[in-house]
Amino acid sequence: MAYTNDLPDDGELVVATVRQVKNFGVVVTLDEYPDKEGFIHIAEVASGWVKYIRDHVREGQKIVCKVLGIDERKKNPVVDLSLKAVNQHQKRDKIQQWKSEQKAQKLLELASQEIGLTYQEGLNEFGYDLISDFGSLFKAFEMTAIDEEALSSSDYKGPWVEPFKRIARENIVPPYVIISGILELTSRDEEGMPLIKEALSKALERCTGFNEVKMQIFYVGAPRYRIVIEAPDYKTAESVIQEAAQESINFIMSRSGTGKFIRKT
Repeated sequence: MAYTNDLPDDGELVVATVRQVKNFGVVVTLDEYPDKEGFIHIAEVASGWVKYIRDHVREGQKIVCKVLGIDERKKNPVVDLSLKAVNQHQKRDKIQQWKSEQKAQKLLELASQEIGLTYQEGLNEFGYDLISDFGSLFKAFEMTAIDEEALSSSDYKGPWVEPFKRIARENIVPPYVIISGILELTSRDEEGMPLIKEALSKALERCTGFNEVKMQIFYVGAPRYRIVIEAPDYKTAESVIQEAAQESINFIMSRSGTGKFIRKT
C-alpha cells in the first residue's frame, strides 16, 4: 500500500479501477497511487485469445494487476500491467491487504485528530515510522491490539501513543493472542545448567502437540525465564502455557531442583 505519489515497482501487485475499456486494451486508475494510471494490453487481459475485452472487464470494476514495467520517457509515465498474470489466491490476498490498509488510514486519521493533527501531519509525525518498523500501517494497529507493549519495544513517545493504543483495541480484532509468564528454575546439581536447559526444552516439546500455537522462551536473569505463547484464542493460550510450565517444573523437581511459574497479566 503506497502512501506517496511515487510509482509502483516492477512485479508489484496493485489494486486498480477500470476507467476505460478500448478495443486494444484497458485504461485503469491505480487506487494506491494517487493520480497515476496504468494500461493493460489486450494480450495481458486473459490467457488465450480475447475476442471481446468486455467479456472480461467493465468500467468501474476493481481488479488486481501485476506491474510489467513503467515507461518513464513520457511526461506522464505509463504503467504497463497484466491482469492474466494474477491468480485468484493473489487477487484475494491483495484485495484483503488493500481493504486493511484503507481501514488503517481511517484509524490513523482518528488518532491524529485526537491530538489536533490532520491525517497527513499524523502520517509525517509518526505514521511513516510505524510503517517502517511494522511493515504496514495496519500491521502496526494489529500488533498494538494484540500486545500494547509492541509500541514500547520501539520506544515510541508522544501524545499520540495512548489514543493510538485505544483506537487499536477498539477497532481491530486480533487474529491471535499473546500471553506470557515467568518460569523460575533452580538446581543445585553440578550439572545444573544442562538440567535447566533440558527442563526448558520439555516446555517447548509440550507446545508441539497444539495446532497454530507458537512458543518462545527468553532468558530474563537467573533463575528467571520468560515464556511467551502465541495462540488463536485465550483458552488455548492459557492451557498451553500452564501445561508447558508444569512440564518444566516437574522435570527440574525430579532432579532435586525447584520450580515456580508466575503468570503475567
